[in-house]
Amino acid sequence: MRTVIQRVSSASVTIGGNVRSAIGQGLLILLGIGHEDGPEDIDWLVRKIAGLRIFDDASGVMNCSIQDIGGEALVVSQFTLMASTKKGNRPSYIRAAGHELAIPLYERFCEALSAALGRPVGTGEFGADMKVSLVNDGPVTICIDSRNRE
Repeated sequence: MRTVIQRVSSASVTIGGNVRSAIGQGLLILLGIGHEDGPEDIDWLVRKIAGLRIFDDASGVMNCSIQDIGGEALVVSQFTLMASTKKGNRPSYIRAAGHELAIPLYERFCEALSAALGRPVGTGEFGADMKVSLVNDGPVTICIDSRNRE
């Protein structure tokens, strides 16, 4: 699984002109799921994201997690994170999981993150044409790949 995590002041997902989810201060998480990913990737990523200290403490130092500040989370599926650009100029998405694997893993990821944070997380809609808006705070953007744990 690959993620792009952005610290935001606010973020939202709009589908067909209707706002599906919106959050205030917290994390916008773009999630790419590969065909080799499984529950162990979810467990590791959720622990990593929930504990990621990228919010300012009282001294202005990035020393607080989303849990520490009571922040919100918005998770958007994004298969293009699995792109390979090794050959040519057209990305290959051969490593991206198909719907039959990716949808249950996406849903499980959202449920696990919600449980870890103790609050519901906002979501997009898997496979939909989504318009994602955000106010990146910092900007702070972190990329994490569950295949690069060591």
